Amino acid sequence: MKTAGEFARKGVHVAMGGFAFLLRWLTPAQAMACAAAALAFNLFVLHRVTRGSLMRDHERGRGFSLGIVLYPAVVLAAIVAFRDRLEIAAGIWALLAFGDGMATVVGLVVGGPRLPWNRGKTWSGLAAFVFYGGFGAAVLIPWTQRARLDAAAADRVIDWIGTSFLRGQDSGAGTWMAFLLAGCAAAALAAAFAESLDIGVDDNVLVPLVGGATLAAAAAVDPGRLGAETPELLRRLALGLAVNAVVAVAAYRVRGVDRAGAVTGTVLGGLLWAFAGPAGFALLLTFFVLGTAATKLGYAKKAALGIAQEKGGRRGAKNAIANVSAAVAFAFLAIATPYPTLFALATAAAFATAAGDTVSSEIGQAFGRRHVLITSLRRVPAGTDGAVSLEGTLAGLAASTVLAVVGWLVGVYPAWGIAIVAVAGFAGNLLESAVGAAFAGVREIDNEAVNFANTVAGGAIAMLLAIAAWGHLGA
Repeated sequence: MKTAGEFARKGVHVAMGGFAFLLRWLTPAQAMACAAAALAFNLFVLHRVTRGSLMRDHERGRGFSLGIVLYPAVVLAAIVAFRDRLEIAAGIWALLAFGDGMATVVGLVVGGPRLPWNRGKTWSGLAAFVFYGGFGAAVLIPWTQRARLDAAAADRVIDWIGTSFLRGQDSGAGTWMAFLLAGCAAAALAAAFAESLDIGVDDNVLVPLVGGATLAAAAAVDPGRLGAETPELLRRLALGLAVNAVVAVAAYRVRGVDRAGAVTGTVLGGLLWAFAGPAGFALLLTFFVLGTAATKLGYAKKAALGIAQEKGGRRGAKNAIANVSAAVAFAFLAIATPYPTLFALATAAAFATAAGDTVSSEIGQAFGRRHVLITSLRRVPAGTDGAVSLEGTLAGLAASTVLAVVGWLVGVYPAWGIAIVAVAGFAGNLLESAVGAAFAGVREIDNEAVNFANTVAGGAIAMLLAIAAWGHLGA
């Protein structure tokens, strides 16, 4: 019976994606009005019409389904956010409707092996998300963009539908289609992985957020620029893997990482060298040295309190992915889009955020004399989620500043970028504490997931600061 109810719920979830095809003929205002009407319907009418049959067991007691309300709410948010590029909103809708919906359906029908990081999810569901979400986005984006051609034929101008992925047409139809499919597949894969994590965030929020950000970033990639860089990228990748393998072995010998962390770090470091060269590797190395040193300082005291980093301070694969993968993605966008300086600042800011977070936590726990929740300033024990100390906060700011200065010294950005990166890194660090305090006692959220989100936020803050300073996206 529970399975039948879930099928009905997901059937509605998938079917609502059909309305995304209307974006080809709607203005942004009309699309917003439709989404707002759907939100009101789900809030006040749907459960009465269906007599609560779409609610899960834990929702029946309160007579309300948060997920069913969030669905149209995030569609509305996507349309508002991308009101000048409705094709991106259509792609996000496809990821949510077809990817997330079919992941559950296929997971229930096919079943199969469970994901090692979440036993409640299956590989078949993950694969279904990537296929249906990616394919749906690849269909809806050009479908929505057809409105530009229809308007041109009628001697009209449509300025609310963008040219996402269309620059690939310069290289021929086959290249353009491959470019579109690659971008949609990347967004679907990122959203599918995020959906598979048990981190306490509703899928109706997590999928559009992660998938939408990835899709928008992929749409900014210039295939001509990327193609010209490919031979040099491959050469630098080989060199980067070799250099990082040596560093990983050394890090393992000094008990800075475990085996999984060494392998993952080698791959991520190699990619970073390929995208950002030795300068990017200098940022990674600075982060690693600062983080490892802060972890080792006062380790005995932290261990006695039960708040020390596990495995004797060794960092694992999850730590590497959480702290480095966002910077690698920003570094890729720096060479693949027309905005190299903007994404170079984001790369450094992601590392500055990770360094600030690690150092502030480790130093604060070892040497902080008074710990308070950042949201209420209420005194709490060391190691409490959301707790900060003066000593740890100052140490985190210093670490972010060191990263910012190193970025300038190695030529990642001009001297004016130091302040942007330092402020963004510090802001991302404070955000981590605020999130920890806000969710403390509500539901455990995976620490690595929070760290990854903070590095993304730090990079985004740096870009916003730079755009505010320039008045445009820069170059």
